Order: sequence, then C-alpha cells, then structure tokens
Amino acid sequence: MVFMGDRATLLETGRFVQRHARNAADEIIEAAGAVDAAVDTTTETDAENETETEARHRRAAECGDLASMSALGALLLRRGDLDGAEPYLRGATAEGDRAAANNLGVLLHQRGYPDEAAGWWRVAAVAGSAPAAHALGRHHRERGDEPAAEYWLRQAAEQGHALGAYALADLLEHRSDVGAERWLRAAAEQGHREAAYRLALALERRATETTRGPHETGTRLRTPGAGAVVPSGAAAAAVPGQPAGEAAGEAAEAEQWFRQAAARGHRRAALHLGAILEHRGELKEAGRWYLSSAKEGEAKAACALGFLLRDAGDEESAAVWWLRAAQDGDGNAANALGALHAARGEQQTAERWYRAAMDAGDVNGAYNLGLLCAAQDRIPQAEQWYRRAAYAGHREAANALAVLLLQAGDANGAEPWFSKAAEAGSVDAAFNLGILHAGRGDDRTALVWYERAAAAGHTEAALQVGIAALRDGDEQTAERHLRCAAGGGSAEAAFRLASVLDARRPEPGPAVLGAPREEKSECEEWYERAAQQGHRRAQVRVGMLAAGRGDLAEADRWYREAAEAGSRNGAFNLGLLLAREGSEREAALWWTRAARAGHGRAALRLALLAARRGELTEGRRWCDRAVELGPAEVAERAARLSEALHQELTA
Repeated sequence: MVFMGDRATLLETGRFVQRHARNAADEIIEAAGAVDAAVDTTTETDAENETETEARHRRAAECGDLASMSALGALLLRRGDLDGAEPYLRGATAEGDRAAANNLGVLLHQRGYPDEAAGWWRVAAVAGSAPAAHALGRHHRERGDEPAAEYWLRQAAEQGHALGAYALADLLEHRSDVGAERWLRAAAEQGHREAAYRLALALERRATETTRGPHETGTRLRTPGAGAVVPSGAAAAAVPGQPAGEAAGEAAEAEQWFRQAAARGHRRAALHLGAILEHRGELKEAGRWYLSSAKEGEAKAACALGFLLRDAGDEESAAVWWLRAAQDGDGNAANALGALHAARGEQQTAERWYRAAMDAGDVNGAYNLGLLCAAQDRIPQAEQWYRRAAYAGHREAANALAVLLLQAGDANGAEPWFSKAAEAGSVDAAFNLGILHAGRGDDRTALVWYERAAAAGHTEAALQVGIAALRDGDEQTAERHLRCAAGGGSAEAAFRLASVLDARRPEPGPAVLGAPREEKSECEEWYERAAQQGHRRAQVRVGMLAAGRGDLAEADRWYREAAEAGSRNGAFNLGLLLAREGSEREAALWWTRAARAGHGRAALRLALLAARRGELTEGRRWCDRAVELGPAEVAERAARLSEALHQELTA
C-alpha cells in the first residue's frame, strides 16, 4: 500500500537531506584549538556567545593570527558559509596549519572538486591529521582503490579516530577479514553507535551459531489471531536460544553493546534489544525499548510493540501501533490488523489489510487471504490465494492448497503440493502425505511420512507410528511414540499406552481383608487421562479398575459417563453394577440400551431377567437377539435358554 505525501512533506524531506549532508561534513571537519563555540545553537545566549567568538576570531585573523584564521574558517564551514570560510582556510593552510588543510579539503569536496579535496587531505594526513586520513581513505574507497583506502583508514584508526576505525572495520568486513571486529570494537569503545550495533550483531551471530549450528536461526513466529499466520512481532529478529559457556559470554556482551548503541539513539539496536528482552520475559523493559525505537520511526518496533500490547490485553493501543507500522510499509503489522478485524467479523477491512500486507511484499498476506476466503466458503478464491502464496514458497499455503485439492477429489494434484510443503518443513504436510499414502494402501510409504512428522513433534503422526509398531510387535518403539503422542494430548494414544502398560501388570492376588488400598498404577493414570478427554473405552476401563478396587461410586461415575456418550460396554457394565446393588429396574434400562446397540451379553441378561419374571415370550425375543449378536459362548447359552423357554411355552 502506497501512501502519498503532500508538498510540505516533500520540502521537509529536502531539508532533511541538506541537514544530513552538513552533518556528514561535520564528521570530518577538524576543529582548531582555538574554536570554543558549539556548532548547534539553540538559545539566545548560545547565539550571543557564537557571535562574540566569531567577532573575536575575525579581529585576530585580520591581524594575521594563524590559529584564529583556522578556527574562523572551521566555524564558517560548519555554518555552511563556504564563500566566507574559503579565504581564511586557504590563508591558514598556506601557513602550514593541518586542520585548515583538512577543512579546505572538506570545503572543496562540498563544492564538487573531490580530486583537489583529496590533495589537501593528503597534505593534512601526512602532517598527522586523523580526520584527514579518514576522509582520504573514504575518498579512495569510493573510487575502488581499496589498498589505498585501507592504508589511510588504518592511519586514522591507529590514531584513535572513531570514524576511521569504523570505516576500516567496514572495509575489512566487506572482504571477510577477521580483523574487522577489532576495529569495530575500537570505534564502539569511543562511542560510535553504529559500530556498537554491528559489533553486537557479530557477537550474537557467533554465539547463536555456536549453540544452534551455522544453518539454524533463532527467528520466532507469532500469530496475531486465530487462523492467521504472521512473522514475529518482535521484529522477526534472530534471538539466541539458551547459550552456554563461551557462547553465553558472547551473548551477554552482545546485549551490552546493543544496549549502549540503543542508549545513544540507534533505533535498530533498540529494536533488537527489545526482542532479546521480550524473549527473556522482561516485557516491561522490552516495551520501553520498542517504544523508543518506534518513536524514531522504526516500523518493526511499532509492530512488535503492538504485539506486546495485544498480549497484555490492550488491543486498542496495539491497533494504533500496528496502524502506524502498516502505514510505514510493515507487512507483518498489516497482517496483524487483518487478523484483528477478521476476529471482529469485519471481513472487508480484514481483506484490505491482508492485501496491504501482500503489497508490502509479505507472502503471509496472500495466505491469510486464502484462510479468510476459506472461512467464508469462497473456495475458488481461497484456492487462488493459497496458490499464489504457495508459488512464492509459503509452505503452509502449499499444504492448505493440497488439502483443498484433496477435498475436491484431486489426489494426484494434491500430492505434489503436500510434498513441496513437507520438504520445506511443514509438519502437517508430512502427516497429510502419510494419510494420502495410507488411503492408497501403501502403508510403508505412509509410515515414512508419519515418522518424519512424528520426529518433528506431530502428535497424531506419533500415534500412527505407535500403532504401526504395535502391529509389528515392536512394543518398545510403540511405547516411545505413544508416550510422545499421549503427552501431546492424544486421548487415543493415552488409551493405547495404558493398554500396553496394563498388559505387563501381574495378575492381582486374592483380596486380603484389611489390606491397604493400592495406589493407582501408571497405566490407570493414563486410562484416566484418556477418560477425562472423553475416550469411551478408557472410561469403561477406568470404571472396571475402580470396581476392582472396590470403589463402586467411582466405577458408577465412569460407566455412566461412557454409557451416556454411547458406549454399549459402559451401559452393560453400569447395568451389572446396578443389578448387584439391587437396582434391577434401572439395570434393565441400561442393558436394553446396550443390547439395541449390538451388545450380545446385554441381550442375554435381558432374556434371563425376563425368564425370571415369567415373561417367556419377551425372554425368547431377547434370546434370539443374543444368538444373533454373539459372541459364540453367549450365542450357545442363549440358544439353550431359548429352547428351555420354548418347551415351557408349549408344555
């Protein structure tokens, strides 16, 4: 999204460029010993002092005082009065003043005579002027003469000139010379904020590579709202993990240099420092640095500050900072605004911000547009945006596109996109490839993809690998994967893990009167975890274990919960429990529900109950149902009972 400025803004930009040019010149103007006035004046007193100083130097210069000629030339040069400064600087230079020679070079460079400027810089540099050596080194580098540039920049740096040390470090870093860090440190120690920032980046990069490996990054991801995927609000900045030893020392030193640069007004250093502090959980201080950076115009800091405010519950303030960042072209902030409006049901506004994110070059914008369209059942449009993001390399968009194609029956079209997403690191896509191959009967290939997804922490994939290992008789592998899946929240995995552990338990011995109640075993704890998640078979099993301990109230609770959820075994066992307690009428109700759901033993119980009541015809009907449902021993008993009832009816 492009925001056009008015004429006043353009004029202000022009003035900024002029100021920047003057400031750059100020960096290499060499102050004469007699200069005692500040360059930037803000008060009437300062202005009076500068006027008095200029008048004093002018009177002395007219009398031929060399120091005053040089100082007056420098003062006028800083003010931008080139015509006024030149005669004084030339006069002082002719008398051998090196500061004047350097400043004359600055003046000529500003007039557009770089070669003549370089000549005077050389004169001053040979005479020992560090600013002139720095200026001459920059001149040679601009012309591609790196050996000469290095020579003069080194001269400046070795004299303790901060700008020379920084420029030398920049040159050496460009050539991947390990000596660059030494000069960055020298410049940083003298207060050069950009050198401090770059030194911090180098230290942090080395610490991160030491702890994570050279091909891994610390970039974190955050999501601004349900469904929408957006890079980290913390500037998408690489943040080290948990370094140890030497790496920890380098990380700590990096933070200190970030802090020094930020304290000197370096907005990117403030942004990075905020990201480090946020990662460490020091949110209040992180917010202060984000705010400092954002006020200086750093869009990523404004976006990060928005995420902090949102997480603190201040959504309205977050939106203000996201808006500011988005208007400055930050796609992450535009995505966050899109998610915010989508969550409020403002679909058109959300779409506008997602498009703004896309226009800012953030591929997440296209993906989020796809999610938005899919949520509205605008499937063709969703496919269009998913496809656009997928072609741009968005792995989750590729997976989402493949899911759409698979749902439309195009398995052949879906497979390449699943593969592309999986190869790019999408865990969901790897799992989906497993499902795709399993559906084709290719269990071996399916297992390969399940194992890949499981290794990346996918819960359902770990469950599938565990099931396959159980099928192959590899109980150890099965247990390992089932534990992973159960720990990830899979109720089915918790149940199957409990079943594996249950099978290893020794048979319980005879009950001993007065013996203390046994503690719950690990398998029972896993059964309970699955039961609490609504797993009906686990609920029945927990009920059985509770009944075995004599805890009939607990057994009743779990049987009843399973039965009410539709478990026929739960209904049957609840009936048995009620019958033992004398509630035969209620027991019959649950057996009836179980028998109608296909439970043969429940049908046999109903037949026996009817026979005891003398309801012979009803008993035979339930006998026939039990014979039909089985299993074999139930069918055999039901057939004998049916024959006996028939004889009784025909006697």
